[in-house]
Amino acid sequence: MNYPMQIPPRKTWLSLLWIFVMFNYLYCDIAGLMDPQLLNQYLSGSVEGISMTPEFLLLAGILMEIPIAMIVLSRILPDRSNAWFNLVASFISTAAMVGSLLVGIPAIYYAFFAVIEITTTVYIFTISLRWLSEKRVVASVG
Repeated sequence: MNYPMQIPPRKTWLSLLWIFVMFNYLYCDIAGLMDPQLLNQYLSGSVEGISMTPEFLLLAGILMEIPIAMIVLSRILPDRSNAWFNLVASFISTAAMVGSLLVGIPAIYYAFFAVIEITTTVYIFTISLRWLSEKRVVASVG
């Protein structure tokens, strides 16, 4: 039997991609806690020369809240807003991951997850950009 792969509706697909990214972010962070060199830095309060202050951790939390919120927002926002939110969120998430690769020398496991995360958020960006151009075409015709 041959079962063709079917991509779910766009809102569901985007939400699933954000879930996929979040699991990769999470497991990469868990792997970092198992890395003795990195764990020692966490315990000292400074990772790759960056102080783990409450303000820094708040900023990191806000940055992680973006993909977390997109899991839900991708399903409930109206189409045009949805495309814009996904476009902006995927750009921010991609930029943050690329930026994180520029801090110190990433461990091989971190680089592995970073490639997956960046590829996925760039894909979300592409889907969103296409969606916006479809909406523009529909709006100009109608």
